This record gives sequence, structure tokens and C-alpha cells, in this order.
Amino acid sequence: MLGTGLVKGLVETARNFVGSYTDEARLTTVEYPEERIPLKEATRQFPFLVFDGTDPQAGLRCVACQICEKECPPQCIYIEKSKDKKPDYIGKPQFYPATFDIDISVCMSCQICVEVCPFEAIKMDTEFELSRTDRFGGLLFNKTELAKSNEHYHKIHPTEATEVDERLAAEKAKAEAKAKADAEAKAKVAAEAKAKAAVTPPGADAKPAATGAASETPKSVPSVPQPPSGTVG
Repeated sequence: MLGTGLVKGLVETARNFVGSYTDEARLTTVEYPEERIPLKEATRQFPFLVFDGTDPQAGLRCVACQICEKECPPQCIYIEKSKDKKPDYIGKPQFYPATFDIDISVCMSCQICVEVCPFEAIKMDTEFELSRTDRFGGLLFNKTELAKSNEHYHKIHPTEATEVDERLAAEKAKAEAKAKADAEAKAKVAAEAKAKAAVTPPGADAKPAATGAASETPKSVPSVPQPPSGTVG
């Protein structure tokens, strides 16, 4: 019958149209921003700096090695390394970034900075609502704006953050064990040296005084003959 295909198409369109309002599984429209779709754990937007503890500046994991700055394809990261060191959250002296800026307007969210960082200091955030009236200055984030806690990292990427914490804890335990072994070895050497000094009699190692030169009779110096006092030349 002529027009059967057209009628079937219109019926399917009408069925989908009605279903989009009645079938809960097909209600794909979300009333944003009042309603939000939960983000997946693998979501990534722009980088942020992880800090441990409660002080965002003292707890920064970043040591200003500048690897991420060198590897960044669009060159949107700018770092100035400190001239001095200050204790991190566990009290270890570390260099720190005196300046750490990221130009979000240039960042391409490639995550290369995360992959090359050897200190697990920079990660990808899930925040995407970053619209600003100032296109340039408003999207240039400094280290104060970039610093976010490890708890935030666990909140947005729980699986990855747990793996990172376990790896860092293992490395820390290994370093502490090595430091303890080195301290014990030094203490053992010092104890052995002290014990050796205690059993050695005083003056046993002193060299006997040389007596050969002292026993010899000093050689007499020949006198120079003097002319007679009454002689006239």
C-alpha cells in the first residue's frame, strides 16, 4: 500500500516522543544545574596540585622539579623554583615552587603532566564550571588556587588515589628501613671502635723515642787559629 512506510515511521516517531516523557529510562534530559549527572571516576578536566596535611603550602608534594613544565605540549605551565628549602608535612626539607601557574585557557587536558610527575604531586580534576568574564587573567590559576587536599583527590578518583597512597607508603617504609639500617651500621662501627679503644693499654700504640741520635757524642767543631796578639803584619 502506498505510504505504508511513511505511516510506520510516523508511528515510531510518535511512540518515541511519548516515551521520552513517560519512560523513566528514556528521560535523558537533565535539568542542569539543578540536576546533575554523576561524573565517572575517569573524568578529567584540568590539573590541580595535591597537598598532604592541613596546610596547602607546607603540604604540597611538588618539589619544583619542572618536569611537567618541560613536557607540557601547549606550554601552559610556568614554575619558579625556590632558592631555599622548607620542611614538608613530615618535616623533611624540600625545595618548593615559589611560583606555579597554569593557564587553563591554553590547557588541553592531555594529562601528560600527571604521567611524568615522579612525586604524584599533580593530578587531573573533574571540575568543569570555570567560565570567567576575564578570559586571560581569570583563567590563569596560581598555586593557591591549584592546591587541593589529598582528601579531594580520594573523593574524585578513589581507586587511583588509594593506589597512589599505597605506593607512597611503601616507598616511605622502604626509605625509613634503609635509614634505620644505615644508623644501626654506623652505631655498630662506633661501638666496635670504642670497645677496641677500651682494651688497648694507654700508650701501647706510641712509638718508642729514638735514642740513637741522643747516645752519640757530639762532634767537636775545629777552632780557627788566631794570629798572635803582638804580631804586626
